[in-house]
Amino acid sequence: MRPNGDRRAAAGGTGSAADFLPARRTLPALRAAAVECRGCRLYANATQTVFGEGRAGARLMLVGEQPGDREDIEGHPFVGPAGRLLDGALHAAGIARRDVYLTNVVKHFKWEPRGGKSTRRIHRKPNDSEIAACYPWLSEEIAVVRPRVIVCLGATAAQALLGKDFRVTLDRGIPLVSPLADAVVATVHPSAVLRAPDDEARRRSRDEFVHDLEVAAAFADALERVGRTG
Repeated sequence: MRPNGDRRAAAGGTGSAADFLPARRTLPALRAAAVECRGCRLYANATQTVFGEGRAGARLMLVGEQPGDREDIEGHPFVGPAGRLLDGALHAAGIARRDVYLTNVVKHFKWEPRGGKSTRRIHRKPNDSEIAACYPWLSEEIAVVRPRVIVCLGATAAQALLGKDFRVTLDRGIPLVSPLADAVVATVHPSAVLRAPDDEARRRSRDEFVHDLEVAAAFADALERVGRTG
């Protein structure tokens, strides 16, 4: 039961997704429960909850900031332009999609309108209270999937998992010790690659992004080899 859940949700959210966690903690159960999440105000302007996708036991978990416009419409993570770039980078890094669980720190699209008659929905960064309210979903995904390596895509994900003082620009591509998994690797969000100012900068940024994914995959491979021979 969620005490006073309906009343508090009507006022703008209960304050935490923990109020909506199911008794049975499996990916299907979590995904179904997340549909009804009213932990923060973001649900009110979003089309739907966009939960993570992949299988329990995936060796890599990739965590972004939040779903974007296309993700909000289609209901799946990383299906917009950044998702297409990510798909290409995973392929270039030799990472099979079945080995990856994709999710976001925040499960609803935060946006603001821009333009006149042809209004566009422009991404807005989630604030600390929204990230904290949604974090129980990510915590449960990590507990159920049990990835070898978590890859943080961008500063929001990295700071949510590694602390507010973490800087992707200083420590990207380095496997870091964490209680969340055998290692956490931070890199840029694929949308940052798309925002590069010209073709050469975009190529260089993509190559660096692919390299970070290769580091994460190689570390996960090494851990699995140790596990098989240990």
